[in-house]
Amino acid sequence: MVVVADNAAETTFFQPAARPPTQEPPPLSWNTGTGKSYAIPALEIPAFLIGLNLVDRVIYSGDKEDDKKVYSVNLSTTWEHLREQNWVFDKDPFDVNQFAHPYQGAVMYGLARSAGLSFWESLLYSNMGSFIWKMAGETDPPSINDQITTGNAGSLLGEALYRMANLVLRDGNDTLHEASAALISPATAFNRHVFGDRFKTLYPDHDPAVFWRLRMGLSLDTNKDNLGTTAEILRHDATVDFSMIYGLPGKPGYTYRRPMDYFDFLFQLRARSSNPVGNVVLRGLLFGERYELGNDYRGIWGLYGSYDYISPELFRVSTMALSLGSTAQYWVAPGIALQGSVLAGVGFGAAGQTPTVSGERDYHYGVTPLASASLRLIFGDRTLCYLSGNEYYVSGTGSDDSEGSELIFRGNIGFTVRVYKRHGFGLQYVFSSREAKYGSHPSMHESEGSISITYSYLGASKFGAVEWR
Repeated sequence: MVVVADNAAETTFFQPAARPPTQEPPPLSWNTGTGKSYAIPALEIPAFLIGLNLVDRVIYSGDKEDDKKVYSVNLSTTWEHLREQNWVFDKDPFDVNQFAHPYQGAVMYGLARSAGLSFWESLLYSNMGSFIWKMAGETDPPSINDQITTGNAGSLLGEALYRMANLVLRDGNDTLHEASAALISPATAFNRHVFGDRFKTLYPDHDPAVFWRLRMGLSLDTNKDNLGTTAEILRHDATVDFSMIYGLPGKPGYTYRRPMDYFDFLFQLRARSSNPVGNVVLRGLLFGERYELGNDYRGIWGLYGSYDYISPELFRVSTMALSLGSTAQYWVAPGIALQGSVLAGVGFGAAGQTPTVSGERDYHYGVTPLASASLRLIFGDRTLCYLSGNEYYVSGTGSDDSEGSELIFRGNIGFTVRVYKRHGFGLQYVFSSREAKYGSHPSMHESEGSISITYSYLGASKFGAVEWR
């Protein structure tokens, strides 16, 4: 018995000590910041950029500038960029600079935002990612225009996509909702999948008043006035667009303390392989307050950020801007609501087509004052009439072509009638005009108009009138 006891004692003495249980990272708490991570997006964003560079090396293997392959970067080219800081305006195509790069910025922003960081922290990560790409992602000189649009326009776009993905996930956590949210914000889906429950806590959106619409249309160009002569061939076109107004003013208890608690978003695709993205228009309140006048009027006012990408057939315009303005709703009569926004500000924009020599950029950069206004007249849940206009002056200030300028207007008017449940039909007319001046070149005038027959699938709020009375 003693021997057995001794052996038992020896066995116990030499047995390894029990290991403490593995500590799982705490789940994300948006209210306290518990569980958020600065390190994870700091690793994910460079990894994303490395992967993007490798893909570009294959797809654009023949692209060269100054006898260097654009994506064949190494330590030498990176050190050269860091040392020289030779910033320029690049010659990339309009859709690459003004749409693809902001979307790249939105992905980097989304990686930070979905890891629990705030809007401003995520904006910093997106801008740092843009700087890393300019230093180490391409061999051509770093570009001023990319740094502005990728990090800043990308952050506005990224926040809108992030919030829309959260709305989808709030409605359900099944496979369909998860897949839909992943399509809207792939970066959010990536962190939710890779890190499990840690980043699955939904953003506290405070239940905003929302209007959304999915619309399809067939359009006919009614006129094309190019340098004073009407084009002989008028084009038929098919379009599909998605629009959302998030955080409509007037809902009791809803506040605007965080950036983008209100935003207005439009994304349009067209059936044209050479120019598939027709419009991306985004307005979001960055700093603002609610206000009210009497019993029938509720509004918000403050500083808005905006990102526009507008590409009709004859020319293009895109801006990243800050504006002062207001958005409001007024009950005109029982069941009839008038909603509208008015903004004016300044940003940095691009527009074209411009006169160039072969191989040069065919659009113009510059500081861009802009103004926009929109009205929506809602008759119950049956009819919506709308009118909007946007004007941009792309100046020669801050440009590599100080003699160039572009004055561009874009407006539309139309109506939608709900005919059955969420289904509606309507008509729309869109008009665009451009006045361009470039030094000794003759002044240019272009305009384009089109009329569309549309089908709409509406969200649960129908046309989005907010009731507070």
